Amino acid sequence: MSEEKKETAYEDLRKAVDAYGEHGEEDFLTDSEALADAKALAEQEAAVSHGHRLRATRESRGFTLQELAEKTGIPADLLGQVEAGESILPLGQLIKLSKALAMRMADVISEGDQPFTIVRSHQRRRFARFGKARQANHGYEYEALAANKKDRRMEPFIVTLQPASSDEPSTHDGQEFIYVLEGEMEALVDDTREVLGPGDAIYYDSTSMHLVRAHGNKPARILAVLIS
Repeated sequence: MSEEKKETAYEDLRKAVDAYGEHGEEDFLTDSEALADAKALAEQEAAVSHGHRLRATRESRGFTLQELAEKTGIPADLLGQVEAGESILPLGQLIKLSKALAMRMADVISEGDQPFTIVRSHQRRRFARFGKARQANHGYEYEALAANKKDRRMEPFIVTLQPASSDEPSTHDGQEFIYVLEGEMEALVDDTREVLGPGDAIYYDSTSMHLVRAHGNKPARILAVLIS
């Protein structure tokens, strides 16, 4: 972040804190609405930064959006939304995108620089579409558990699967391990369909045609570990 942007961000925060001091009711750190707004802004800024990195990589590889769409099977308009920080991709599509751009999935998620990382529960880096309607339509959101670890060979996530009927099975390189934490999850791998509950786990090759989604009309939370 440039010095000018740092100064602007600091000034905005100072003004917000000062404003709360004038009212004497709730302070900035106990106002749930203010914290939610700040979190949403941070997530949007992270998504924009993520999108800029993908666009810079695409352009350096000499691909147009349409050419990258043809190479990955991901619609060009969706790729454009990702680059603009307006949307995210399902994890399987992120793997396809990283392969097409000759990147590791780890570098698509984040470029870690630490030899090891500890992520407290309140520090998880969250990826989700903005707005409840979009999020529900998207099917899930995910929280990265090791974003700052350098040279990652696996990607662990906490994933919240929202009830959705628009998802389709996919196939890509790698393997996936999933452990169900809450709710029920439906897993389709090739011709097999299973419903998993809390404490159940599944491990499969991602080269198999597969799909995981919430079972029924309630969300499910899972621990997912991907190797690509």
